[in-house]
Amino acid sequence: MSEFFSMGGYGSYIWASYGIAALAMIVLLIATLRGLRQSKTELDQLETVLKARRPRRARTTDQSQTS
Repeated sequence: MSEFFSMGGYGSYIWASYGIAALAMIVLLIATLRGLRQSKTELDQLETVLKARRPRRARTTDQSQTS
């Protein structure tokens, strides 16, 4: 088993490479999830603004149709 981990004397380089790659993927995952959360928050804010504007538009179109 120790022969597997030493990998012919190159184990420290190989395992360090695996560690760096895993760390990079974890950092990318965290950055992606933060961006997704920020986008969802922004979308919710924009939808709130849109809902607040919809009744005004409906009123102006109703008034123009009745005239």
